[in-house]
Amino acid sequence: MAIPPAAATFAQLLRDEGVTVVEVGDWETRNRNHKGPWGPVHGVMIHHTVTRGDTTAQTDASVALCRDGHSALPGPLCHGVIDKQGVVHLVGYGRTNHAGMGDDDVEQAVINETALPVDDEANTDGNRSFYGFECINWGDGEDPWPPAQLLAIERVSAAICRHHGWGVRSVIGHLEWQPGKVDPRGFSMQTMRGRVGARLDGNQEDDMPTPEEYAKAVWDYKLDSPTAAPGTDPKRTAGTFLRYGDAKYATTTAQIGALQGAVAALTTAVGSAGSITAEQVQAAAEAGANAALDRLGDALTEGN
Repeated sequence: MAIPPAAATFAQLLRDEGVTVVEVGDWETRNRNHKGPWGPVHGVMIHHTVTRGDTTAQTDASVALCRDGHSALPGPLCHGVIDKQGVVHLVGYGRTNHAGMGDDDVEQAVINETALPVDDEANTDGNRSFYGFECINWGDGEDPWPPAQLLAIERVSAAICRHHGWGVRSVIGHLEWQPGKVDPRGFSMQTMRGRVGARLDGNQEDDMPTPEEYAKAVWDYKLDSPTAAPGTDPKRTAGTFLRYGDAKYATTTAQIGALQGAVAALTTAVGSAGSITAEQVQAAAEAGANAALDRLGDALTEGN
């Protein structure tokens, strides 16, 4: 029988595993214990929020939602919110509204640490028996999971398993617990359990992602298109913006070069005619070219 540790101990065991922890308000006493007991606990459940976390404002809103809940489901909705930078925001401790009703056969498999059966029933209260972590992700299978966020999921899972003496089969996804759920979507829980197991065995890869992993995450990161019509919210990867800007810069530079050549020829012709000096034409041409380059720089900065 696994009894949850004191809240302060819980926060410290996460930190001891290398997790960056932010304690949000009165999280230590914020819970749904008046609706039923919390514990004994059997495992860790991973979710996604179906919210955005690409900006500080979006992250703050996601954390607030998980702390406070909404009209149909009061908060807290988990114990910790894992943002895209890998920071874990603790929002509640005790019984929280994260798991809902799930399959008793799945719960028994978690307790026995055996292979999970198909979750085809919703007859058991999971809020009593699981730690819950909401991970900020839109959940469409396209919103990226940055390496730092996946590493934090690995670490919090390993920290809790290490404390209770559990193995990796005590870590499950919401989709493995409750019929009809799809979260977390975008990575495999089997792969994550492998990462947790390696960490528990002391055989994990370097904690920090490689430079290549960071580069790929940045290149694939989806950004709102600044040229899109309001309300359409299309996404383009950062790589798309960089390629677009590079191509536009090359095209515009070539056009300016051709223009400068034409102006130079015009300068010679006008200067020979004697109506104005060659220096006056050259100065005007340079001013026009510089203005064009300034407009190009502004356009690239704005992502247009």
